[in-house]
Amino acid sequence: MTPTIQADAEQLAQAAADFITAQVRANPHLSILVATGNTPMPTYAELARRVEAGDVDFSRATAVQLDEYLGIEDDDPRSLWNWMRRSFVEPLGLTRTVRLHSPGQFGAAIRDLGGLDLAILGLGPNGHLGFNEPPSPPDAPTRTLALTPASLESNRAYWGVAVPAGAITAGMDVILAARQTLLLVSGAHKRGVLHAALRGPETPEVPASFLRRTALTVIADEAAWT
Repeated sequence: MTPTIQADAEQLAQAAADFITAQVRANPHLSILVATGNTPMPTYAELARRVEAGDVDFSRATAVQLDEYLGIEDDDPRSLWNWMRRSFVEPLGLTRTVRLHSPGQFGAAIRDLGGLDLAILGLGPNGHLGFNEPPSPPDAPTRTLALTPASLESNRAYWGVAVPAGAITAGMDVILAARQTLLLVSGAHKRGVLHAALRGPETPEVPASFLRRTALTVIADEAAWT
């Protein structure tokens, strides 16, 4: 498939916010798997602007945590839960959330929601989704795992300090079961892995390649595609 290409990160954010806005208007009780990372932040900021302007209402939607480092407390600056809360939950006025504490608890919460309506994802430099590191088959469950050197390095860039070597992640089985998937990709450093995910073979070595089995929308900037 070919992604929708936007000129730059600002236009990518506008297009992504349009997509998400349409989803929550169609289903105010939307359950949303929420990625952190740098790429979706401008999109979340644009959604917050629209909420403040009264253009869209997320108050009945549910935000679902995608991944978390192991051994991180809530007050740790590196907490991905707090990043999601600061960038998405509070600015958009959500009151319903699902935290990723343990595989069993998380699976039960997803079942109680009736599954995920929308997964908002970024693309890892080695093709991971959440912390589903390669190799991750499409039926990989929610689990704890060790992060690869590539993920440790890319995540260190967010904080300027080392991150824990272990993580818990929503499984590939959970991600691929979402009714709609939005993949956001920005930057020339993602070009190779994006082409591999969308044009290469489906393989556990590029977990994102399995997204082609889903109702997938990909929005990328020119640097990530051309």
